[in-house]
Amino acid sequence: MRSDVRLLYAARGVRGFGDGFAVIILPAYLSAIGLGPVEIGLVATAALLGSSMLTLAVGFFAPRHDLRTLLIAGAGLMVATGIAFPNVEHIAFILMVAFVGTINPNTGDSGILVPLEHAMLTKGVSDSERTRTFARYSLTGALASAAGALAAATPDLLTAAGTPRLTAFQAMFYAYAALGLVGAALYRRLPHAQAEDRQATTPLGPSRWIVYKLAALFSLDSFAGGLIVQSLLALWLFERFDLSLSAASLFFFWSSTLTAFSYPIAAWLSKRIGLVNTMVFTHIPSSILLIAAAFSTDLYLTLALLLIRSALSQMDVPARSSYVMAVVTPAERTAAASVTAVPRSLASSLSPALAGALLATSFSGLPLVICGVLKIAYDVALLYSFRHVKPPEEAGPS
Repeated sequence: MRSDVRLLYAARGVRGFGDGFAVIILPAYLSAIGLGPVEIGLVATAALLGSSMLTLAVGFFAPRHDLRTLLIAGAGLMVATGIAFPNVEHIAFILMVAFVGTINPNTGDSGILVPLEHAMLTKGVSDSERTRTFARYSLTGALASAAGALAAATPDLLTAAGTPRLTAFQAMFYAYAALGLVGAALYRRLPHAQAEDRQATTPLGPSRWIVYKLAALFSLDSFAGGLIVQSLLALWLFERFDLSLSAASLFFFWSSTLTAFSYPIAAWLSKRIGLVNTMVFTHIPSSILLIAAAFSTDLYLTLALLLIRSALSQMDVPARSSYVMAVVTPAERTAAASVTAVPRSLASSLSPALAGALLATSFSGLPLVICGVLKIAYDVALLYSFRHVKPPEEAGPS
């Protein structure tokens, strides 16, 4: 394995650990300072919307700039976010920090650093190894997120030892900032890397319509996913079942662990049934499980349904990343990663505010039901539109 790939895996792990505890700490901290579900939904919307804007900007700057420099800048923003969040309490300032910062209400392959890391990972990787490379990248992030989820129980431990509750939460945000420094140190060891075609006048060329169509479909999926970003799913469990922070930490640990080990299975499966089929035929069952969880009144049954869903719902992530990189030209890869990521982030940023309002209704499971139905619609549309668009490793002899 190339040294730059190992460094990118390590940086993904560091960032994943921070994301793992941040998505659980965020709603608990916001509740502790007096915000309700609707306001927490607005914070999640602001965070995702800001991430979208930054990701779009990165997508258009990256083809003509050094990827290493942009990665270091992104890590610096992570540091600033961790320092700023615990020092503001007014909703207006919280929304501002959420908008410009890097704390994401959902773990996974999203944020301004993702398209840059994807572009660097793809350089020099053969078609036959591409999906496996992305699967390892996602596996690293998910395992680190699982460990981070366990760390989310730290405020309970600190509170039991006599630390004020808010001080314990603030310490976790400072730990998040420290992880940003570690990420910056790792990125500094990467080689300088320019886009494949520095003279390109447009970031997207011959593959633009494929990319736009994928972006539209991914937006539907992400709008649905935004209804149950992990911060809001944690909030739903807190309010519906009075789940403790420590119990939520343990649940999200196992959820992230199951997700992590689904990635190499997805890489294995994609070699046998194809990337598009892997995305679709693992996604639909997970959506059915989510809908079932919404109607469950038993905590343990609900957690079991959600855990089984975790083993299936993210298997499309490495397949999707690999597919986007495969169906565009090398010069378009950075822009394609960004252009497909940005509408996803924009779409997902619209739904948390809606979900916050729905959580306050008499049937708080409504966001889960709507999410499941919309995701099934996305899967059917993806299969219909792209079943004949094959990546090079699946294409027959010309």
